Amino acid sequence: MMNILHKWLTLTCLLPAVGYAADTLDPADAADHIGQQARVCGEVTGAKFSSHRKRKPTFIDFGPPHPNQQFTALIWGEYRDRFDYEPESLYGKTICVSGTISEHKGKPEIKVSDPSQIQVMGD
Repeated sequence: MMNILHKWLTLTCLLPAVGYAADTLDPADAADHIGQQARVCGEVTGAKFSSHRKRKPTFIDFGPPHPNQQFTALIWGEYRDRFDYEPESLYGKTICVSGTISEHKGKPEIKVSDPSQIQVMGD
């Protein structure tokens, strides 16, 4: 009995740490959820690694092309080596991004620091 209880407690304590989000949203709805923990799912319509810019960001965009994107997943260069693939290779794939939605220049975004925040759908 103690072993089962220990496993249950371990699993329950780990669930928040793996990024389960409260809501699953379309990219177009993300702007209405600034400051909230969520999972945003949709097709990647733009993916760019800006190696020449400060902090070497990778922008994963959803919706119309930049600068009119509906939502962006942002990966700073310091986190790229955590991925076993180039994040810009997500272009054209349907993915879900989990995390806290913030706002940058009027656009919603989630800052991704760990590959577990991104799920490729259909893989």
